Amino acid sequence: MRDDSRMGRNPPPIEPETSVAQSADSGPDTRVTPLRGEGLSLARGGRRLLDCIDIELYGRGVLAVLGPNGAGKSLLLRVLAGLIAPDSGSVLWAGCAPDRARATRLGFVFQKPVLLRRSVLANVEYALASLPRNLSRSGRRQRAFEALEMADLGALARSPARVLSGGEQQRLAIARALSLRPELLLLDEPTANLDPAQTQHIESLLIEARNRGTGIVLISHDREQARRLADEVLFLHGGSVDERTPAGEFFRSPKSAAARAYLDGRLVL
Repeated sequence: MRDDSRMGRNPPPIEPETSVAQSADSGPDTRVTPLRGEGLSLARGGRRLLDCIDIELYGRGVLAVLGPNGAGKSLLLRVLAGLIAPDSGSVLWAGCAPDRARATRLGFVFQKPVLLRRSVLANVEYALASLPRNLSRSGRRQRAFEALEMADLGALARSPARVLSGGEQQRLAIARALSLRPELLLLDEPTANLDPAQTQHIESLLIEARNRGTGIVLISHDREQARRLADEVLFLHGGSVDERTPAGEFFRSPKSAAARAYLDGRLVL
């Protein structure tokens, strides 16, 4: 029988006043910047989709990427993950161009999880086999089970991944990414079309990953989810960064007219 004790556990609140951006103001900035995008631009069909974006990701806390449809949120994550090459600009990891070794420090999970036609456990072990450093088969299995237990999927380890519910498949995709112990985890709408119970499950998993030291970049159309999870908010509008602000400050007093319209539920022009 599965242990669903976490289902009723409310995620612990993240106080806006302890956000990454604000804590950095109290003294010298000692944060490592593992991933940086400089001057990222991308156009398709004569339309500028990303417009000279500069962004630094610190590898800690939760950064929620918000904005209206068509703002460029998913494109930006795919460029940062190396899945799409920008027309101009560059993506740097700790000041260097990303290579295969650095790529294992970055996790990415799509809105619709991509799973192998294998068991739940085999999906995670397959990802671990890509690690450049030597890891024994027993070591991979142990780490895979640890990731599955973290996602409350240990009891389903031998089940085919295809029989999981939508929420369980998304948790498996996140567990697979977390098994690599990335410094940064990029998530594109991980709770889209899920019921409240599955959404809470995933939010609890993300909070646990955050508390273990994984930096999270989260695209979400759910403003209340961003309130619950985010330390910082990056607001995109028309392919540009309108503002990057501590979450509490953003929701209390957004700086741009577009952000105010977005939070009010009005059309963002």
